[in-house]
Amino acid sequence: MPSAKTTDLPNIWLFSNCSGRDLHKIRRALEEVQVPPGRLLCEEGTIGREFFIIVDGTASVRRNGRRVATLGPEQYFGELALLDRRPRSATVVSDTDMRLLVLEQRAFNGILEDVPALARKLLAAMATRLREADARAFN
Repeated sequence: MPSAKTTDLPNIWLFSNCSGRDLHKIRRALEEVQVPPGRLLCEEGTIGREFFIIVDGTASVRRNGRRVATLGPEQYFGELALLDRRPRSATVVSDTDMRLLVLEQRAFNGILEDVPALARKLLAAMATRLREADARAFN
């Protein structure tokens, strides 16, 4: 059964450039939570303050009231909330009982204060992600 200690954080684009030491700090900041079906996890248009990794269960993603995706184990959402205080781009609601790993923005900011070099690694990961999106848009 996956946990904070076994979650493969380097597969998450935001953490792809992090060292083992960086990942250890991030894992320590993750909080494991259980939620029932029907729980609103994040709401489109509201300010995001946490990032979620799904360990068990499924959730529905909606934009403008329309279902656009279903997320399951080893998938994640809300990572941009760690980087800015902008409104969420979608609503996510649990479809089943879920076990989640949650990283709150305050805990993440504390990690950045402890490890300032981590910010450069996150910027590099963001640049890679933007370049990939740019390449897809023009191909």
